[in-house]
Amino acid sequence: MVCNTLPAPHLDARPCGARRISMLTDQALFDACGVRVAFTGRAGGVSEGAFASLNLGVHVQDNLDHVMENRACVMEALGAPDTPVIVPNQVHGTIIVDIESASAAQLVAAQQRAQAGADALAVSVPGVAALLCFADCTPVIIVSPTGRFVVAHAGWRGVVGSIAVLSAQRLAQADGACGTDQVRANLGGYNVYIGPHIHACHFEVGQDVADTFRSQFGATCIKGQRHVSMLDALRTSLVAAGVDAARICDAGICTQCNPQAYYSYRASGGTCGRHGAVAFRKA
Repeated sequence: MVCNTLPAPHLDARPCGARRISMLTDQALFDACGVRVAFTGRAGGVSEGAFASLNLGVHVQDNLDHVMENRACVMEALGAPDTPVIVPNQVHGTIIVDIESASAAQLVAAQQRAQAGADALAVSVPGVAALLCFADCTPVIIVSPTGRFVVAHAGWRGVVGSIAVLSAQRLAQADGACGTDQVRANLGGYNVYIGPHIHACHFEVGQDVADTFRSQFGATCIKGQRHVSMLDALRTSLVAAGVDAARICDAGICTQCNPQAYYSYRASGGTCGRHGAVAFRKA
């Protein structure tokens, strides 16, 4: 499904599926172009203990069967139980894996590339979901009016490495944009969704990291001496690349302030599950 102009981005908490799992999503976007974006929380799954309960990460020593059931529950709740899901091995880098075919062989190849290490998945076809996992880092989903989308993982290294801008530009190229001016023009029509992440109130960094952010994104992303606003840094870089500031939608939720609702690596002392950012286009 293609639309000329996406509706203004908006995130609402909606109970989804038979289990009424609460997720942040944009229903108007789904109605307009068939793309479902969702940010999960930690409630509604089967994991136990420090991973309770909707842990989607396989790398945190949780019971693998529980994680797979949780992932299945999320897709069922979103109305796409049979949709194949690509999940990368996130490495805090800037590698983007393109998914341009829904054939079984191509999806296996894409999953292998993603498992080799990637921090964004760019999906050009319907019927394939991208899932990335988080516990303080910043989830970013970018959607084109063509129905193409990118789901990206922006830790502080990824923000400094411009993972969000690179993802948006990759999307523009997939849409057929050529040259800087056309890429910028495309970016102006994309919706950007920024999910729950650690906010500046808790994200204190070393002086070298703070200096890097100040130099690259300006003083507005530094709060106090060494507290970094990932949101301000992402917004600054995306707008500079051509994204319309009015099309950047922030969930407005700090994970460390809300450890009962979202996983927080810092709040938990390093042992916790992972919530997710997931997107797909209906087939």
